[in-house]
Amino acid sequence: MAAVAQRLPVPSRGRMLQLLQTRSEIFQTAFNPKSLRTGAKYLRARLRGPSMVQYYPPRLSIPRVNGIIANNASLFRSLDPAGMEPVYFTDEVEEQRLADVAALQFRGKGKPKKARTPEESRRAKKKSAGGKKK
Repeated sequence: MAAVAQRLPVPSRGRMLQLLQTRSEIFQTAFNPKSLRTGAKYLRARLRGPSMVQYYPPRLSIPRVNGIIANNASLFRSLDPAGMEPVYFTDEVEEQRLADVAALQFRGKGKPKKARTPEESRRAKKKSAGGKKK
């Protein structure tokens, strides 16, 4: 007859946990005996931000274009045989916003000036005046 395989005793839970911990130290994996959610899958995943930034072209704004023109004015002059000055663009929406802010300030409705010293601040004046009113 065939030989009967001898059954080995099942290791205790504590011994299995020691084995799992030793295995995780050797193979440099996370030891998670209670199978709690750790978020390791998301932390291991490749970051999406850099590829998303490269996908979209850079946004151009009128101040940025004017800055590029100002920084490269000598290059534009060398390319233009007539020697004309570079043309700068104006942002009509920004011009209107600045005009509205100036009108508000003229009427006294604009934002208050920023205090440069503690003596100029309203908070310091309130504290020196005696605190809260009753």
